[in-house]
Amino acid sequence: MEQRITFFTLGVHDLQVSTGFYENNFGWKRSAMSSENIVFFDLNGIHLSLYNRKALAEDATVDKAGSGFKGFTLAHNVGSEKEVDELIEDLRNKGVKIVKEPQKVFWGGYSSYISDPDGNLWEIAFNPYL
Repeated sequence: MEQRITFFTLGVHDLQVSTGFYENNFGWKRSAMSSENIVFFDLNGIHLSLYNRKALAEDATVDKAGSGFKGFTLAHNVGSEKEVDELIEDLRNKGVKIVKEPQKVFWGGYSSYISDPDGNLWEIAFNPYL
């Protein structure tokens, strides 16, 4: 199988609230593929989609009750530690929940974590090895 990811789909409780989070806090624009039932954001060759959590669980034939740590994070990398600090401060001013304040991390980088409305974790990081 070819090494490729095309879509990351997040099951969300409220499509309008989650869409607003990404549009208003990250400044992202939904793609023309979006509809009233699913929203897509084009991200440098892959897509992030937002879809109703219950409907997504039903489609995958799994229990929708999942809670707590989901076992994955998403990452947004920037070019410097200063950019991490600036982005986190901007997100904080927009009311975004900061889960972990920016700090040097064990692997040699600098990162922080935020949470979207459904508890999906985003790492905002500077990776000096990229």
